[in-house]
Amino acid sequence: MDDVRGVPDQGDPVLAIVDCANVMGSRPDGWWKDRKGAAERLRDRLASAGLPGRTDPAEIVLVVEGAARGVESVPGVRVESAPGSGDDWIVELVAGSADRDRLVVTADRELRRRVGELGADVAGPRTALG
Repeated sequence: MDDVRGVPDQGDPVLAIVDCANVMGSRPDGWWKDRKGAAERLRDRLASAGLPGRTDPAEIVLVVEGAARGVESVPGVRVESAPGSGDDWIVELVAGSADRDRLVVTADRELRRRVGELGADVAGPRTALG
């Protein structure tokens, strides 16, 4: 469908939901010593570089849980502090956005299955880390 200017509507950018704990846990770089600091570094990396290897526009949502709660959003990355399980919150975000393309970045097999059943695409941590 065209917009009011007659320009083809490209739709919403893909909603890229990043499982922060799972992505951080994929690299043994000492993240467990400062979970909030590691989450902030991942957030900042995503804000500056986007999703490595992807050229399409994306709305990036970083889901944090546990000791990483309280990380603030920055331009380019919205941070969601899960009120309970990060996986459950990611599933809720996917379910609540069924009208658009969704990509969940995680290596968690069960989470991949759950969001896949809701029609989301899934990718591994390298999608966020390069």
